[in-house]
Amino acid sequence: MLTPENSPKVSIEVEMKKSYLDYAMSVIIGRALPDVRDGLKPVHRRILFAMSELKNDWNKPYKKSARIVGETIGRYHPHGDSAIYDAIVRMAQDFSLRYPLINGQGNFGSVDGDPPAAMRYTEIRMMRISHELLKDIDKETIDFVPNYDESTEEPSVLPSRVPNLLINGSSGIAVGMATNIPPHNLSEIVNALTELIDNPDLSIPELMQFLPGPDFPTGGIIYGIDGIIKAYQTGRGIIRIRAKVSIEKEKKKGGTEIIVVSELPYQVNKARLIEKISALIKAKQLEGIRYARDESDRRGMRIAIAVKKDYQAEVILNKLYKHTQLENTFGIIILAIVNNRPELLNLKQALVHFIDHRKLIIVRRTRYDLRKAEERAHILEGLKIALDNLDEVVALIRKSRTPPEAKQGLIDKFNLTDIQAQAILDMRLQRLTGLEREKINAEYDQLLKDIAWYKEILGSEQIVFNIIKDELLEIKEQFGDKRRSEITSDTKQISMEDMIVEEDMVVTISNGGYIKRTPLSIYQSQHRGGKGKTAMETKDQDFLAHVFVASTHHNFLFFTNMGQVYWCKVYDIPQAGRVSRGKAIVNLLNFTENEKLATVLPVEEFTPGHFVIMATKNGLVKKTDIIAYSRPRTNGIRAINLVPGDELISARITDGTHNIFLASCLGKSIRFHESDIRPSGRTSRGVKGINLSAGDRIVGMEVLSYGETLFVATENGFGKRTSINEYTLQARGGKGLITIKTSARNGLVVSILLVEDDDDIILLTESGKLIRLHVNNISKISRNTQGVKLMDLDDGERITAAVRLPEKEEAKNPELDKLPKQQPLIKE
Repeated sequence: MLTPENSPKVSIEVEMKKSYLDYAMSVIIGRALPDVRDGLKPVHRRILFAMSELKNDWNKPYKKSARIVGETIGRYHPHGDSAIYDAIVRMAQDFSLRYPLINGQGNFGSVDGDPPAAMRYTEIRMMRISHELLKDIDKETIDFVPNYDESTEEPSVLPSRVPNLLINGSSGIAVGMATNIPPHNLSEIVNALTELIDNPDLSIPELMQFLPGPDFPTGGIIYGIDGIIKAYQTGRGIIRIRAKVSIEKEKKKGGTEIIVVSELPYQVNKARLIEKISALIKAKQLEGIRYARDESDRRGMRIAIAVKKDYQAEVILNKLYKHTQLENTFGIIILAIVNNRPELLNLKQALVHFIDHRKLIIVRRTRYDLRKAEERAHILEGLKIALDNLDEVVALIRKSRTPPEAKQGLIDKFNLTDIQAQAILDMRLQRLTGLEREKINAEYDQLLKDIAWYKEILGSEQIVFNIIKDELLEIKEQFGDKRRSEITSDTKQISMEDMIVEEDMVVTISNGGYIKRTPLSIYQSQHRGGKGKTAMETKDQDFLAHVFVASTHHNFLFFTNMGQVYWCKVYDIPQAGRVSRGKAIVNLLNFTENEKLATVLPVEEFTPGHFVIMATKNGLVKKTDIIAYSRPRTNGIRAINLVPGDELISARITDGTHNIFLASCLGKSIRFHESDIRPSGRTSRGVKGINLSAGDRIVGMEVLSYGETLFVATENGFGKRTSINEYTLQARGGKGLITIKTSARNGLVVSILLVEDDDDIILLTESGKLIRLHVNNISKISRNTQGVKLMDLDDGERITAAVRLPEKEEAKNPELDKLPKQQPLIKE
């Protein structure tokens, strides 16, 4: 009896380490990971063996699932019945296994995530392909081991003529490791195996000519082969799977487009996918969708996603790929048990292990068949001796008093073995007929041929390989089918630009925080002095604050008055009618309190060596390489460090070789070369650009890279053009020159533009009106003057912004005679 005094002393650290390792290996070997040879985990192997023992064959009547579960628990797998039934259910689901191993009758779940019926309601039997996993198990091809209570024996592995590990895949989480092997096409696996048998030196890329990649039971499209190549070469890789979709038109006249999903990525829950799409529609994260509903029936899967009028189905589909599981990833980990140890395998190693397994099975099967054939031939040799000496044998038996005496007499007289003598004694009298004697001779001759063939097999490795190939080709002929998953080598992400028509847009932003984009083509040129068109319907105390023109394909940097910068695409801005207010800007840009949009820069691409020039309300300027602003975060990044009371007014893109022009609200301006501004970091403060008088502030900045004249607009609707040559080059930080008189008639300066004679200009008022003017209709006068009337304003109305529209021929829009020909400059 153990007592505290005589009990062994064990370090808790050592004991914990040993116990945990024992537990870990038990989980790894005995539960979570498949064997590389038959591709089965212990629970699946035990289920199939129990079904085989109960003669629950593919061509026999179904048996209750509960019967199989009980047999498996009682004899082989002493775990919970739910774990065993879950394994049975998965082996019966045609959307989980590429080649199901169990034929189920009843409710075994669905792709919608519906649970299966209880085991007492469902019935099962083995699929025909399952017999190929168990074939020759009775020919001493594999080792049997004691079951959990040593009351019987169970197979340590199945003979498996089918490469089950790869055709059905496997997934499992062990202790400190996991496996996730995708299913493959049986025909392709067989092709790869037979080629590898013929050419053992084949490389993995060469094997991929026969086995291009996984083949999922639910189909779908595998995008890109890089992940497949990496997984096959290293055992780990990630592949992208997309749903198979088509775009249909509604049958009714003027019907909108419908996105139809016919195949889903592997292991995607259809019901949850539709719920996710509906939730995104409700949260307004997916615009342009009328409904998403399940129209699946007995003919197959069909998810219908109706697109609203004026929206492109391709654009909606791309957003669905981005935000839902219509595009999903599958992380491949080819981890399996090899010689009782977990091992990460590449494709070739997995195939070689199966070939080695089949080689051993065939050798052991042949040895068994040879032994049985030799044993039978031995008996037949004794029977032939007896038939050749029939009268003497009969006489000897008749005069023997007991069977042992007769047996011994036969052994002594005819020099027989104990087995042969017993066979003679057991022989029926009917075998003494002439016909039966011929059968014995024929059987003996055939056995001699079989024995010779078995010995030939055991003496030639090449014959063994030929048998493996022949059996694989039989499997392919019987169970092979066409590939379901399409593989495309195109690894390029589908971009919005590929699906959106490139056109010029007028983007308007109101002071109240509403933004929209409208095709530029809806605005026609008008004569100077006209009333203009309404560009945005505004409410009380709201007015049009910003406007710019750019292509739908451009990137945009949104700079705010507080020195932050945000990133967006023009096509991400909602399109609306000419008089619509648009959408609240807070749904696009994550502004903080009191943060307002200062300017927007269209950027086709972020090119090193180009700079962002910024100007603040207090006359500071700053130059920073554009790469510093190429990857803003969702909540924006710092563009410039501002002192209290200062605001960012404008920003432009340059290449480092231009002159900078600043203008103030009191009519002052300065021109200097940008080389006067030393490049600085993203969060720096900048240097002085102009020395402002008290009460003055900067209203605009231009980079002198375009235009021969400077256009100036004042808040009361007056303006003019002045030759740029009248503004002499000065040093940065000076007082500047007068650019227009800010009299009571004119009011303060609101905007400056660099223009040419063949340009058009858009003027906007705070009430939302817009007028488009030809520049050559605006007087060109000297610098120190008041200008001419540009727009007829109502009482109390003010001009807030102006935009230049450079010349661009556009035959497809006869309404317009001039449209932008380059990235526009943004005014406020």
